[in-house]
Amino acid sequence: MLKFVEKFKIRFVALLLCFALLPFEALAYDLNEVSVFLTENVKEPVVGSIGGEWAIIGLARSNEKVPDGYFDEYYKRVESYTLSKNGVLHNRKYTEYSRVILALAAIGKNPENVAGYNLLAPLEDFDKTVYQGINGAIWALIALDSNNYPSSNREKFIDFILERQTTDGGWALRGDKADPDVTGMALISLANYQYAPKVKQATQRA
Repeated sequence: MLKFVEKFKIRFVALLLCFALLPFEALAYDLNEVSVFLTENVKEPVVGSIGGEWAIIGLARSNEKVPDGYFDEYYKRVESYTLSKNGVLHNRKYTEYSRVILALAAIGKNPENVAGYNLLAPLEDFDKTVYQGINGAIWALIALDSNNYPSSNREKFIDFILERQTTDGGWALRGDKADPDVTGMALISLANYQYAPKVKQATQRA
């Protein structure tokens, strides 16, 4: 598995670098190549970071062709997994819920009823959602906004993120030195809220 992950990372980063150098007309071909690579290496996507939701999200949003039944079979595995866990995807890492919600939104499935469980409900527990720190708040906000799902915690998540902006203008999982990856995720999560002066100011700093 580790060998596959490293191979995937190397090839994916290489393709991203190619995108930056290619003319716009060539991007469609390379997107297709990534799609083929993903479906060949993630033949049976499951609930998980590796071999799961990130592949589903990328493929669904690319509008590239996938094997017949690919998304439907993934959804069946989500239902089965959710049932086996009695609706509790994780006791501590609520980014598990956010990641699955994003994947379900991408393939047009309803996260409010997965085998009888509402996967949005855990994100209503603010304290548990931010137990992981800023990562929890960022991905909860991104997940909720993926299909404008209802939540009483949007403002709390926004404030939680803004309060943790580093002195150099970005965000990080820990410490006060901005990390480009976390900063990028934070900017995505705040993108829909530029009408609020406090958010606009923070994103301009970043």
